[in-house]
Amino acid sequence: MMQSFQHHAQAFEQFLQEQQLFSREPRNLYEPCSYILSIGGKRIRPSVCLMAAALYKGITPDVYWGAAAIELFHNFTLIHDDIMDNAPLRRGKTTVHELYSTTTAILSGDVMNIMAFQCLERVKPELIPVLLGIFNRTAIEVCEGQQLDMDFEQQDHVTEEAYIHMIAQKTAVLLACSMQIGALIAGATEEDAARLYTFGKNLGIAFQLQDDYLDTFGDGDKVGKQIGGDIQANKKTFLAITAMLQASDTQKTAINILAHGHGTTKVQDTIQLYNTLNVGSICKQAIDAYTQKALQALNEVQVADEKKAPFRELVQFLINRDY
Repeated sequence: MMQSFQHHAQAFEQFLQEQQLFSREPRNLYEPCSYILSIGGKRIRPSVCLMAAALYKGITPDVYWGAAAIELFHNFTLIHDDIMDNAPLRRGKTTVHELYSTTTAILSGDVMNIMAFQCLERVKPELIPVLLGIFNRTAIEVCEGQQLDMDFEQQDHVTEEAYIHMIAQKTAVLLACSMQIGALIAGATEEDAARLYTFGKNLGIAFQLQDDYLDTFGDGDKVGKQIGGDIQANKKTFLAITAMLQASDTQKTAINILAHGHGTTKVQDTIQLYNTLNVGSICKQAIDAYTQKALQALNEVQVADEKKAPFRELVQFLINRDY
């Protein structure tokens, strides 16, 4: 019987606790690393790494170390992203730079990044060159995606195509990389690992579009952060780009005035315009389109269909979530 996503998430959590990676000195460097890992998170990336391995020869210590590399790198990016966004909350808790200091957060993020590569050192030597190549390429793409995201904030016009490319790099490729690495460690063919990468990438795009949707139309208590944060920061999300594409000249002027303003009703007024332009429904249609692309790639993976059931359950969990 194939284990569920929740089972793998719990197993990885136990692995992290057993390893005690950050129980070392100096405490002022490592305590923030423990903190960011302790404040929640769905453990999506390491869990899908384990799930991918389970499709083939199974989950070994090597797979756990590959998953740990992914999770440490992901949390390193969260610490630094929160600094760049000046975000006060992460997962409903105080961000690392707010709780400790910006300089501490930068250094703690740096050491998490380095320790991610240390985790890869634990995998059997013959696999390291291939895994390191995938990991390095992905890490660079994540940085490129983050820079594009910041660049977009200074641009008046961003195309939907450019935005999808940005979120693919910033968010989706790490999910895709997780599946590819887990599959390769467990003996998958390069072709099957590539199919799982395609599945993960399209699912990651759909996941980020759902995040965009929830940032504007979600419940703040469930999402764990302030609703309308993207609007306040003038981020070029899928919603903002779609609004400009759908808007009349008069509505475009109104959107631009709101974007450059700082009034207390900025978020509320923008959401009202989005509702008028049917932006939420269009975003949901895009989420469905990328979800279907992901499922198509999953269908092509050369393992027994019943083994894929946990991945289909994961798709439903990620895309139908309200937080």
